[in-house]
Amino acid sequence: MIDASLPLPRPVWIEAAILAAVRAIVMPCQSERPDGPAVPIRDDVEDVRQAQQGDADAYRRLVERHQDHVARILWRFSRDRGTHEELVQDVFVEAYLSLSRYRGKAPLEHWLARIATRVGYRHWKEKARRRRTEPFDVQEWDAAMDGDHVAGTVEPNDAAEVLHHVFAQLAPRDRLVLTLRYLEQCDVVETARRTGWTRTMVKVQTLRARNRLRRLLEQHGVELT
Repeated sequence: MIDASLPLPRPVWIEAAILAAVRAIVMPCQSERPDGPAVPIRDDVEDVRQAQQGDADAYRRLVERHQDHVARILWRFSRDRGTHEELVQDVFVEAYLSLSRYRGKAPLEHWLARIATRVGYRHWKEKARRRRTEPFDVQEWDAAMDGDHVAGTVEPNDAAEVLHHVFAQLAPRDRLVLTLRYLEQCDVVETARRTGWTRTMVKVQTLRARNRLRRLLEQHGVELT
């Protein structure tokens, strides 16, 4: 058993910091936006039908029922509150314009998750086009994870900010697959459904994204095993 009171070797506590960062990204979404009770598909189908007929109250019920689920997904794509709110609104605007394509064969939240993923991915691609990628500053990593930290005392919020900064250096496609596979914890099948990629593409893209992230960190002296 490892004595938590002793400093860990650098590669080990860096791994621990990354895990802490992942938990920090996941947990705020769960604590700030708790899931409500499961909604029967028939309720959503009926409200979709009424919304298609121009019933504004029916669509309002759909938004209120699923906005927390959509907000959790989009928190992965932007931690800026204003941008996050705009992305959530974009999802429900796009969903409203696409209601005729929802057939009720799967839960509405699955359909909305795919739209949310598309909206978030589009946001990343637009950001990548607007600005050149800033180089990752390893001093920022060291400031968040100085040598006095051990696995049990890494500040999750600091680690999360660093992880988001690192992710921002990756291409949008790499960020998307890593977010879905490791933050959303989607399997290959669910990732393929959310992105519209084939399962083979998901596997290949995951491997490539992991390697690019590894190289990005190692360029700045951060070794991952």
